[in-house]
Amino acid sequence: MDLDASTLQTIYDQAINLLFDIVPKLAGAIIVYLVGKFIIQKLTKGFGIVIEKQADNPSLTKFLMSMVRAFLYVLLFLTIAYIVGINVTSFVALLGAAGLAVGLALQGSLANFAGGVLILMFKPFKVGDVIEGQGHLGTVESIDILYTKLKTFDNRSIIIPNGALSNADIINITSKPTRRVDFEVGVAYGTDLKKTRKVIIDTLSKDERIHKDPAPVAFFKEFGDSSLDISARVWTDAPNYWGVFFDNMENLKEAFEAAEIEIPFPQRDVHHYFPEGNPQSEKNNL
Repeated sequence: MDLDASTLQTIYDQAINLLFDIVPKLAGAIIVYLVGKFIIQKLTKGFGIVIEKQADNPSLTKFLMSMVRAFLYVLLFLTIAYIVGINVTSFVALLGAAGLAVGLALQGSLANFAGGVLILMFKPFKVGDVIEGQGHLGTVESIDILYTKLKTFDNRSIIIPNGALSNADIINITSKPTRRVDFEVGVAYGTDLKKTRKVIIDTLSKDERIHKDPAPVAFFKEFGDSSLDISARVWTDAPNYWGVFFDNMENLKEAFEAAEIEIPFPQRDVHHYFPEGNPQSEKNNL
């Protein structure tokens, strides 16, 4: 097809206009990309430093940094597409719908993931701590993104979802260096309480694992059904808790025997009433 001079001039003018329209957008997009990439690198680096300080877990740090980096790059490319002139409204709507579908499908896993992040960042407990949570007591073996693994004292593995664990009460038994050990004992009615308290204090004070400050104490607690109840309290280092408890329960029993302090059995007085006479007496009269 023959092109006359006016047609060529029109094509030339349109090309020049298109060039002047596209080149600034492309230049702006390139500048935005380079600046955005630099900012993303700085942000992810700073975020990684913060996460490493808060959660001493390399796998968590790497995972979170990847998530943040991916999110920032999505924002960057959406910005570049908008600068170039691409309509991003439908693309954003598609991403939102996909995110909603994935979120609904993985609702439980996302809750566990969020719980794992909170546990690793705020550290209510750490690996090696003895905790009680969700009705289980054990030593923390590992804290993963979705689950926390406990080992019970009878060597069973308990795997607890982090979502449930982070939203419930947690008792961290070994978070403090010292623990109080309580002893509850009962002696027979009529026992000399001052003598009993002295025997208890003397027995407990012989254990070098028990702290001198605060000193062991023993006090009369209440009138029981069959005994005078006495409570004794001592302090010891957390790792010595069970050793101090079990050893001194035996020591107190032997000390009571040596001091002739009676530990009573539960007792009940039963009274028989015979409104029409005692059947046993009538039998004896026969």
